[in-house]
Amino acid sequence: MTHHRPPGRTVLIVLFDDVQSLDVTGPAEVFAGAACWSGDPATYRVRTATLDGGPVRTSSGLRVSPDHALHDAPAPHTLLVPGGEGTRAPDPRLIGWLREHAPRAERVVSVCTGAFLLAAAGLLEGRRATTHWAFCAALAARFPSVRVEPDPIYVRDGNVVTSAGVTAGIDLALALVEDDLGREPALAVARNLVVFLRRPGNQTQFSAPLAAQTARRPRLRDVQHWIVENPGADLSVEALAARARLSPRHFARAFQSETGMTPGRYVDRVRLEAARRQLEDAPDGVEEVSRACGYGTPEAMRRAFVRALGTSPAEYRRRFRPLTPA
Repeated sequence: MTHHRPPGRTVLIVLFDDVQSLDVTGPAEVFAGAACWSGDPATYRVRTATLDGGPVRTSSGLRVSPDHALHDAPAPHTLLVPGGEGTRAPDPRLIGWLREHAPRAERVVSVCTGAFLLAAAGLLEGRRATTHWAFCAALAARFPSVRVEPDPIYVRDGNVVTSAGVTAGIDLALALVEDDLGREPALAVARNLVVFLRRPGNQTQFSAPLAAQTARRPRLRDVQHWIVENPGADLSVEALAARARLSPRHFARAFQSETGMTPGRYVDRVRLEAARRQLEDAPDGVEEVSRACGYGTPEAMRRAFVRALGTSPAEYRRRFRPLTPA
């Protein structure tokens, strides 16, 4: 059957057993919210489909009834493939459908391990892509022609966009709304959902505390928490070792053994994250932020930003600070 794409944007979400429910509902809420904001339901028409049109059960046990069988679904502007346990052993018919129909969509999007389904259908051949951090190595090993990038929240390569785990699908959907409609509606939807419109695709999947393991010993855990709460303090190995009541050499060795990174690397990440938050949220000038976050001088903070993010603090603020509410 040949389907013609109606006016507006149809977002077709593919469903299968053991799909991750938030991979489906998160982006769906973003697109539905944008359509509501626009006042025109055709701005985004969110539809769901399964292979045979029957209901599926998500990995959390929710039962979801689709709008269509895939062979009867409307031709999508945006084809969205979520992730979940069901991507581990997908139905070959689903892969065949994706291989045939996905190239006809204006853009193809995956959330989390949905990237495995796109890769199996040959849609990521020679492309840059990402997925949930825990599965990046597996994606790269199974599909060596895919250039897997483990850090970003989402990756665009032409009209194919892949995102990291679960809530990153919301970040990606907001970015697509901003592409389509502009920043104001995307920001309005983000506020309504009480989420941020600030995580650009090249931001890391991890916050600094998440990137490091939590130390086993209470003294080292306390030091980790104290670093996060006091980025402008003296965070030298000597000062941190004294707080942990260990010698500097013993502290450095134990910290790296239990967290997977050196104290200096952890401090660098915490300070960068703190500075980014202040540039996004606070009215303080760059000089004030640099002092508050432990850099000492604006030049030291600028070097850290350019090294880690490829942009200056001033440019970062210009690009990623939200609009002032009217």
